[in-house]
Amino acid sequence: MAAKPPRWYFSLRSPYSWIAYRDLTENHPDVAAAIEWRPYWEPDDIGQKLLAEEGIQLPYVPMSKEKHFYILQDVRRLATERGLTIVWPVDRDPNWDVSHLAYLLAEDEGRGRDFIGAAYRARWEQGLDLWDRDVIARIGDELGLDGRRLANAADDAEVRQRGLVELRKVYRDGVFGAPFFIHRHDKFWGSDRLTGFVAAVRAGMQVDLAPAGDLGHAGGCG
Repeated sequence: MAAKPPRWYFSLRSPYSWIAYRDLTENHPDVAAAIEWRPYWEPDDIGQKLLAEEGIQLPYVPMSKEKHFYILQDVRRLATERGLTIVWPVDRDPNWDVSHLAYLLAEDEGRGRDFIGAAYRARWEQGLDLWDRDVIARIGDELGLDGRRLANAADDAEVRQRGLVELRKVYRDGVFGAPFFIHRHDKFWGSDRLTGFVAAVRAGMQVDLAPAGDLGHAGGCG
């Protein structure tokens, strides 16, 4: 069986995923281009019910007030270190299917990564709500896509089924947060683990590019 490709799970909700996206695309574009990008999100009640019928429960737990306050401080510190200005959004009854299912349609058109970048800018640099369908429509239109179709992706039964396929991957890979990076059997959780993941992927790329031949005995002894 062929080895699974290196991959990272991103969440449009997560500020740490935003930080990882910036670091990955700006500092490690070769790795960004070589890996799979997979969405991770908390589905709405309908999606959770359908997954539960398959015995799947994603390991999402509500955040404590103390952790929330820490993340506010920590992310602001990380953003400042990178010369970024964050506009913290206020999440009131969010529906994360809206933006993540829209991503699937953008990916179909070869604009998935552009959509991610635009969505992150909207959420973390402008403080906009990614469950606001007008925001998603505007992002789609700016990318030259059918913005209203993207905005209404969560109403499309076929797209919702595709979303369940993606969430099954989350479950099978044992993902419990974002950003989450996987290279072969090694897992890396958090934006501060990106450098380790990058090193592992690049080492694997060197092995894949090495010429075939007799490598001798282990240790190099003849």
